[in-house]
Amino acid sequence: MSRLISEIYKEWEELCQQRFRKLKENEEKLNRFYIDLYGMEEEITPDVEDRDVTVRLADLSREIRSLISYAVGCIFGRYSPDRDGLCYAGGSWDPSAYSTIVPCSDNIMTVNSPDSGLTRAVTDFVEKIYGSDTLAENLSFMASALGGGDDPVNTIHNYLRKGFFADHCKVYKNRPIYWQITSGRKKAFSAFIYFHRYTPQLLSVLENGYALPYHAELKEKLNKLIQAHKEASGAEKAAFRRDISRLQTTLLEMEGFNARLHQLADQNITLDPDHGIKANYSMLKDILE
Repeated sequence: MSRLISEIYKEWEELCQQRFRKLKENEEKLNRFYIDLYGMEEEITPDVEDRDVTVRLADLSREIRSLISYAVGCIFGRYSPDRDGLCYAGGSWDPSAYSTIVPCSDNIMTVNSPDSGLTRAVTDFVEKIYGSDTLAENLSFMASALGGGDDPVNTIHNYLRKGFFADHCKVYKNRPIYWQITSGRKKAFSAFIYFHRYTPQLLSVLENGYALPYHAELKEKLNKLIQAHKEASGAEKAAFRRDISRLQTTLLEMEGFNARLHQLADQNITLDPDHGIKANYSMLKDILE
């Protein structure tokens, strides 16, 4: 049965309010007890400020970011809607844990287009978990919580490219488990991997299965733009020149990235979870956000 995330959020918001009110009420009861016990009625008030209550209220933006993080975890196999708690954080992989959402097979999810890769996987997650009938409204609700935009899918895509990793690092105290691979400052190429599923062969798969084909696509696009520029006239030429210049800059970044990636891939680098995230992260820092 299809469900609206907005309705689920309202239920969660009310639950948080109830817990908040109950905790505040209990804290004030305790204050009154001790004030009466020690005869301090004229010196201390039993009232508790909202900001001092030690349970969080619901926050729409935070909850939607958390939902996206959970979706990413399911896409990589860390979590599964079919089981409670962690499904995989190293050790033995149990394929029977994944029915509703099947994790990506090669531990690589690109974030280069709203229509494919991680963005597409997140929207598919929303459809499978909450239903097809409510997909458009749910994506719109999520996008609004992320800051809005004309196109909900593009808003979610831009968050995954530019905001998700920063939020993830905050939650995990700068010890991220989802690593963002990036070609450089302009993020001509971007992808995520899950640390606990890393293998020494992953970088070769990334190079030959994703980075090089994407580089070839960009080159083909540039050739078409150059041809279109030759056939254009007047003001059209200026527009094509701008597009050509931007794409040439992107290709230059990709060339540098591919060189760094190839060098790392040739090393068949092995990561060791026992050494911690920071030490392992530094081994791939030349291609990481």
